[in-house]
Amino acid sequence: MVRDDLYITVPSFFRCPISLDLMKSPVSLCTGVTYDRASIQRWLDSGNNTCPATMQVLQSKEFVPNRTLQRLIQIWSDSVQRRVDSSESATRRPVVLSQDEVKDIIRVAISKNEDFSENLTKIVAFAKESDENKTFLAKFDGLVVMLVEMLSNFNDVNMLKQVIRVLDLILNKIEDQQHLINLILKRDQDCLNSLLLVLKQQESVDSRIESLRLLEFIAVDADSKVKIAERDGFLAATVKSLSLDSDRRLIGASLSCLITISSSKRAKTKLINHKLITELGKLITDGHNGNGNGSGNSNGNGSGNGTVMITEKALRLVEILSTTKQGRMEICQDAALLNGVVQKMLKVSAAATEHAVTILWTVCYLFRDQTAQEAVSSSNVLTKILLLMQSNCTPAVRQMSADLLKIFRVNYKSCLASYDTKTTHIMPF
Repeated sequence: MVRDDLYITVPSFFRCPISLDLMKSPVSLCTGVTYDRASIQRWLDSGNNTCPATMQVLQSKEFVPNRTLQRLIQIWSDSVQRRVDSSESATRRPVVLSQDEVKDIIRVAISKNEDFSENLTKIVAFAKESDENKTFLAKFDGLVVMLVEMLSNFNDVNMLKQVIRVLDLILNKIEDQQHLINLILKRDQDCLNSLLLVLKQQESVDSRIESLRLLEFIAVDADSKVKIAERDGFLAATVKSLSLDSDRRLIGASLSCLITISSSKRAKTKLINHKLITELGKLITDGHNGNGNGSGNSNGNGSGNGTVMITEKALRLVEILSTTKQGRMEICQDAALLNGVVQKMLKVSAAATEHAVTILWTVCYLFRDQTAQEAVSSSNVLTKILLLMQSNCTPAVRQMSADLLKIFRVNYKSCLASYDTKTTHIMPF
């Protein structure tokens, strides 16, 4: 990586032996050699049955995440980012306009209908400077209307990114938010197309996150949610953002938006058809542990709290999809996903516990799916339920846990009585 006079050498053991790039999601083969997930997957998908580095014939093509290396890469990446940020702040601090200068620029653009696009970068820098500036822009008469018109008329992706960034920065400062929602929905065809165009720009993570936040903001009722879900390409682009190689912030924003728009049965069906359950299973069981240790994706810059939030949202979406017959069928056939749900019953958060227990209760108790029951039975679920019922869980979780114990042919009252010892139990929360 090179940035002007700042040269950074990537340690050799952080590089993938295949691509020679910094590994985003390191995984190890049975030979003990670690590769980036995307690179080794392409190697194996091409029909190869050997380890690229050693040329040994693979006894198994399975690979496991290298958590230790992933954490080391994250620590190193964070330190590099701090150096880059420090260098940039010292040498390239932008000149921020005053409120009077911004006022003149906006008034001229509105009154004389002049091109405002060349000033968007200056407006973004002005908004980022302080909350006071954000409020100033949000209250400026005519600015929001002009921004929505630009959002619906621009074809230039870079200009669209700047418009969306300004709207995202002032969103929470706008007093009449319903007015903004109505403006965007009034031009839904053009505005949604623009948001989707930015969402598909793979190289711009921040812009994609801002587009998702704006989409979530306008999804206030059944009609608007359907319009967004039915927009051709939106669900595919959003589900694709859940890849384990994606930025953790992007994954969180994608999950939040999908939760918001997934209320209708049609939206749930489309999400299932886009293999959302498969992607959620990967998030729950693999790259984002949700155990609070912060060992997530190496190119995200979140913390353990961000990982917990991703786990909570992924479980919430699985819970939502379990309300449909098609969703339950896919969940029940995915033993790895069910095992992951069982593992997330404890040691994540109260919200994750409730979502996980609700999923298991739905497929194992309410609908009595035999395949799901067998998969869950093999995951040491009884011990976890017993621990959970002794914790400070909600009455609803306690009742669902009791129902699950009955399903697994255990009399929970006698079981709890026999479990009553003088031992002091340290609860995981």
